Order: sequence, then structure tokens, then C-alpha cells
Amino acid sequence: MKSEILEFNTANGPTTAYVALPEDETDKALILIHEWWGLNEHIKDVANRYAQEGFIVIAPDLFRGKVTSDPAEASKLMHGLAIEDGLDIIKNAINSSKEKYAISAFGITGFCMGGTFALRAACELDGLKASVPFYGDIPDEEILKKLKIPTLFISGKRDKWITPDKVAKMEEISARHELPLESLKYDADHAFFNNTRPEVYDEASAKDAWQRVLKFFKEKLS
Repeated sequence: MKSEILEFNTANGPTTAYVALPEDETDKALILIHEWWGLNEHIKDVANRYAQEGFIVIAPDLFRGKVTSDPAEASKLMHGLAIEDGLDIIKNAINSSKEKYAISAFGITGFCMGGTFALRAACELDGLKASVPFYGDIPDEEILKKLKIPTLFISGKRDKWITPDKVAKMEEISARHELPLESLKYDADHAFFNNTRPEVYDEASAKDAWQRVLKFFKEKLS
């Protein structure tokens, strides 16, 4: 595989995306949204792993170049990013990469803050065929009920941010509106997929989730 940087414009100014390209040609792609730390090396590594499985991966930089390892700074960056700005960046990443890489089908996934945007984009943006939000925040019912594409929502039962109560409410709304949403829960903490954070990383849950996500995207983007 190889990687490159995609530059594109948005309503609030230019930004970039990290692009991981598989060895073999494909027209199937994933939009990968970063955590509140920014577009760091961990997210690039996840992008590379997806590319090794045969997907083109577009990881847009929602913070326009800012990266941190400090939780207080990360919180400021996340709360300083308007939902509308984030969605616009994702929309423009889709449009720019679709043309450049001749992509016919997009999925979207993300972790933590990225999971919030992966779910929100699945409800509000056109051009996506499937979504896998990892422990992202859940929008209000009026937005969630717009969900039309197959979605696999992954959460941890010990998550103190995306709590079991929040997930249960999402499941209830989904059932009531007959949404195409599957909820997959692990006995794990928030950010359990992040192997650079040993205090929360859960290897068994992460490996199982990885295999399920790959199967999901390969089926839904075919």
C-alpha cells in the first residue's frame, strides 16, 4: 500500500486528508474520522490497516492541522468544532476523493468524536452506503430517525461517556422507527479499540470488532 495527502476546500477554509491506498485497484472507500486527539499516527495506522484489507481510506483532518495528546486541549478542540463544520469537511472529502480516485461506494467509520460524526453523517449526508460509529455520541431523535443506511454501532459496556443508558435509548429509538441499525456491545471501556492507550485498550474486544467491521463493510459496499 501507499499513502498520500489530499488537499481540498471547505466552507470554512482548506484542509487535508490522509489517504491510504491499497495495492490492488478498487472503487470502494472508507471515510475514517479521527478522535478528539486529531489526525494522529494512530488514526493513520488504522487507515493503513483498512487499506491492507483492500479499501481506499480517506481520513479528513477536522481540526485543520491541530493534533494533541493533552486531554484538556483535545476537549477544547472538539468543543470548538461545530457539527456543521465537521459535516461540511466530510462532505467535501467525499466529493474530492470520489473524483480523484474514481470511487463508486463509500462507507464511514470513526472513533470517539469520530464516531459521533460517523453516525451524524450517516443520518444527514448523501453518498454513503454504510456506517460504523465506534462509541460516538448519539444525536437527538429528530436527527437519528433520518438514518437510512446500514449502521453498526459499537460501544463498551463500561463507557462512562457513551453510557449503557445512552445506548439503550438509541436502541429504543431505532426499534420504534425501524432503523437499519445494529448495536454491538463489548464488556470494555471507552476507546477500547485504541492500542496506543494501554489503560483502556481491550485486545480481545478490538480484534473481534475489527473482524466484524471488515465483514460488514465488505458486504455493504459490494
